[in-house]
Amino acid sequence: MSAPGSYHLVGVAGVGMNGVAQALRGNGHAVSGSDRYADQGQDLAVIRKLKRAGIVFKPQDGSGVTAATTAVIVSTAIEPDNPDIAAAARHGVPVRHRSEMLAELAAGRETVAITGTSGKTTVTGMMGWALEQLGADPTVVNGGALVNWADDERVGNVRMGKSRLFVIEADESDRSCLRYDPDWAILTNQSADHFAMDETRALFEAFRAKVRRGSVAGWDADMPWQALQPELSAAGSRFTWRGVEFRLPLLGRHNAENALQTAVLCERMGYEPVAIARALAGFRGIQRRLEHIGVARGVTVIDEYAHNPAKIEAAWQAVAPFYRRVLGLWRPHGFKPLAQMFDDMVAMFGRVCRPQDRLWLLPVYYAGGTVQRQADSDGLVATLQAAGVVAQWVPDYDALLAAMLGEVAEGDVALCMGARDPGIPEFARRLVTRLAEG
Repeated sequence: MSAPGSYHLVGVAGVGMNGVAQALRGNGHAVSGSDRYADQGQDLAVIRKLKRAGIVFKPQDGSGVTAATTAVIVSTAIEPDNPDIAAAARHGVPVRHRSEMLAELAAGRETVAITGTSGKTTVTGMMGWALEQLGADPTVVNGGALVNWADDERVGNVRMGKSRLFVIEADESDRSCLRYDPDWAILTNQSADHFAMDETRALFEAFRAKVRRGSVAGWDADMPWQALQPELSAAGSRFTWRGVEFRLPLLGRHNAENALQTAVLCERMGYEPVAIARALAGFRGIQRRLEHIGVARGVTVIDEYAHNPAKIEAAWQAVAPFYRRVLGLWRPHGFKPLAQMFDDMVAMFGRVCRPQDRLWLLPVYYAGGTVQRQADSDGLVATLQAAGVVAQWVPDYDALLAAMLGEVAEGDVALCMGARDPGIPEFARRLVTRLAEG
């Protein structure tokens, strides 16, 4: 990038935005931001950590934008009538998408981009962690925090390195993955989520064509999927590749697949399988990706970001074999996505929910703005109940807590799922606390 500037990020505490803010700050830029959670006085850990990193919080009323601001950074979720955007127009300050800034930060670097419908945050974390352990000293900008890197001071989703390597999670939901021209890439998988299947395939084909080294690990013809026969347990998984045993302390076959994709790309980048296996054995996962929150009264509580049928099914199947019952809760994160996935959700929950399992749904998480309420949780619950799934709609977290406390028993796992709403991980911790209190 050019000389140090002054950047203002709208919704700076968000999953996609805070990483860009940290990367800009790490490159010597002055960074400010606004966020509705900060305006509401919510004491979120991410806000505290961003402040410690030198990011200045301003009210989301336009006052954080001045004529001296180099650019205002937004995500696709930001409404065009946001006060900060209006202030940018008044002062003649350019408004740029977060992916555009990330692409600019990556320009001139040896870039590794990970995209796909599911699993890209975990695989980005695996790649970043493995390359760090292999001595490559990469810069990493991820959508989720690595358990290995997160602490009281750091969010844990960004690592500033000194080498030319730059590892990024490339989002497909708004097609911004096409902004990058990576040297190396992984395409984790393809399924209908934000787009219909034909649009999804076309998007990823366009992404593949932009990869400078040609091959794309994950879904190219050279992937050794037939060799992946993982042994799964409640402690994680293990599998053999290139004659080397890989041990991963993460639940589920999907994480073994994630590790194999990571290993294949690392090998293509010149690293030996034995060293790759040693690196991945220490990877403790991503926060909110089958994150083990605690155990109390014999009940295990797990927090999971899953928000589409493929991710929910993978999470459910990862935990179900090792517990008496799955007590699942899910909060949809948008009216339109729920409407688009409605039939697939019905089919998926019908497959994974055994007679002994239970499912609770909260109302759709609504963050404001103009939107058509095409579908809601109560309608999905009614359809699931008609299909024989033991499901219940609850209006809020207090009602959910009461319902779950009245249901849980030793040997159960509470699987707390959903994106965007910070109340989900808070609820998971609250549930552990209440269980421990008896």
